[in-house]
Amino acid sequence: MDIRIKSRNTELTDALREYTLDKIKKVRKYFDGILEMEVELTYEKNPSISQSHIAEVTVFTKGPVIRAVVASPDMYASIDQVVDKLERQIKKYKGKLIDRTQQPRSTKLVADLDNNSRSAGEPKIVKVKQFAIKPMTPEEAALQMELLGHDFYVFTNSETEEINVVSRRKDNNYGLIQPSYQ
Repeated sequence: MDIRIKSRNTELTDALREYTLDKIKKVRKYFDGILEMEVELTYEKNPSISQSHIAEVTVFTKGPVIRAVVASPDMYASIDQVVDKLERQIKKYKGKLIDRTQQPRSTKLVADLDNNSRSAGEPKIVKVKQFAIKPMTPEEAALQMELLGHDFYVFTNSETEEINVVSRRKDNNYGLIQPSYQ
């Protein structure tokens, strides 16, 4: 398993690197399907932010991508908390793991941006992201959304074979957006 540690706005000392590696390696005992892990340690220089030390861990598995982010006043505390959060997410995922027999199909989303037709005051698309859309049930998509910490998740519904979006509602339930062709 490959573990990459990056730092932004802070020095990655040998002691901090070793502490992070020791903590992160403990996650392996919960799940053997981990392919690689990416750790990003960030210090926010803004003095008005009290939770200025941020630890973000992304775990790439044979199935879903699992991510946890924690901010605290101390980097070592952030690392401890993000590992605890990651362990809870992995245990939750393992508890709900469903054996899927279908192989994921890769579908690219492409945005055709015409920047010339926009006026200076209108909002514009500043980031385009492409990713493989995997077939899964809405329940699996909701779990994947929770594991990533996102508010929505785009997926191919394995029951209807259409692209759907699952989202988190303000009442802490989930919404499912399905296309309607008229």
